[in-house]
Amino acid sequence: MDRAALADFLRSRRAGLRPEDVGLPEGARRLVPGLRREEVAALAGMSTDYYVRLEQSRGPQPSEQMLSALARALRLTSDERDYLYRLADHNAPPRTPLDTHVAPALLRVFDRLEETPAFVLSSLGETLAQNRLGAALLGDHSRFTGLARSGVYRWFTDPSEREVYPVDDRATQGRLQVAGLRAAFGAAGPRSRAGTLVRELRKVSAEFAEVWELQDVATRFSDHKTLIHPELGRIELDCQALFTEDQGQTLLVLTAAPRSEAAEKLALLGVVGQQRFAHN
Repeated sequence: MDRAALADFLRSRRAGLRPEDVGLPEGARRLVPGLRREEVAALAGMSTDYYVRLEQSRGPQPSEQMLSALARALRLTSDERDYLYRLADHNAPPRTPLDTHVAPALLRVFDRLEETPAFVLSSLGETLAQNRLGAALLGDHSRFTGLARSGVYRWFTDPSEREVYPVDDRATQGRLQVAGLRAAFGAAGPRSRAGTLVRELRKVSAEFAEVWELQDVATRFSDHKTLIHPELGRIELDCQALFTEDQGQTLLVLTAAPRSEAAEKLALLGVVGQQRFAHN
């Protein structure tokens, strides 16, 4: 691990960003250009002390998960991301349709979506980024690790995952989840992460195995969703999806009709965030 080169690279990438580049308010006048260290740390989900030590050439070797978070926080291109991994003495992730590195151009669009729930999803249903309203609506997906990072896996192994949909919609939603996974499996092959996910799900879920045999293939999201929030109840939302060219990632945006009850509920979510509403 080249600590000095890693520190230099992190400092240079941080200095090249402005708050508006990552969806942050500019705030008070800055004495030096670029983001503050604490802002990068917050974007990457790490402590400020840990990030400061990396920039001072005295930090421990970052894990691959930490490097992925730093690459996303600093809006690195794929080439810059690979260079970051090599400086930290890790192999760069393969560039396939299952690559979880979010392109800066896609993140720029995502960063400007503040008034409606938005997510960046991988083709395996992993939440790569979610904004504040997205987390308030569907919960913080950053807490999941391993296979559970995939929404498809959680759908067939965690009953609470289905509670966000009305009972009558759950069978259709399950088929859509599996159809999307089959598309990813077809693109990446049986030895990919998609193949691993399919094999594990067939072991642990008879329901998944049954739906998998239907041979459905689809990458489109439904145009309209009815979601159930634990405090606000049913919310009728329109769903727009923007796919990357290789179909490997999707920017998913949920919007409500103007002046509708759903719009009022989203506005309330914007005020309270993920805090639980007080019960009488």
